[in-house]
Amino acid sequence: MQKDVIPLYLMPGMAASPRIFEYIKLPENFELVYLSWMSPSKDERLSDYAKRMCERVTHQDPVLLGVSFGGILVQEMAKHISCRNVIVVSSIKSNVESTVFMKLARTTAAHKLLPTQWIKSLESLALYVFGPSIASKVEAYQHYLSERDPAYLDWSIDQIVHWDQTEINPEIIHIHGDNDAVFPIKNIDSSNKFYRLKNATHAMILTHHKWFNENLPSIILNA
Repeated sequence: MQKDVIPLYLMPGMAASPRIFEYIKLPENFELVYLSWMSPSKDERLSDYAKRMCERVTHQDPVLLGVSFGGILVQEMAKHISCRNVIVVSSIKSNVESTVFMKLARTTAAHKLLPTQWIKSLESLALYVFGPSIASKVEAYQHYLSERDPAYLDWSIDQIVHWDQTEINPEIIHIHGDNDAVFPIKNIDSSNKFYRLKNATHAMILTHHKWFNENLPSIILNA
């Protein structure tokens, strides 16, 4: 008897392409569907962007998995469609878990002082997206960066800083590395459905893909 196929939608992090999931290989009863970033409209709210992204979801009750900013986005998407599970990787579940700089930027707009010229350097972008742990492997990680439009990057940073989610949904499945320099684990609530990966960094969807391949199926099926 054939098992029911579970659709798993994969949303990459800011500036990243679906190629960051190229090493994720799950059993045949999982159908992997890769999402990619769209160009945001001027002053588009994250909730409206999430609604547009939901139009790309063609399955009933899918599993949504998002990395970093993609984790924030899939949580917003889940407010508009019914989902079996929502999984966030190297991400946050509310603005309470964000960094001190992000909280400060929310009131001072300090993030708007970042020059958009920095995105012209793939090395700078890779360090910003994946964290300092990849400093010696920047050329390899450039392969995963496809979204470099300044308007998109400015919008993304602004949406992360001003994310208005104040309460944590206890049903969210959270997978996080204890060496994440972008979203330090000390700020992360680990009280519900939390999986901590030892020595894993912000780029763990790539560096620890074997763990995901071995554990994601049971995490989803037993959630």
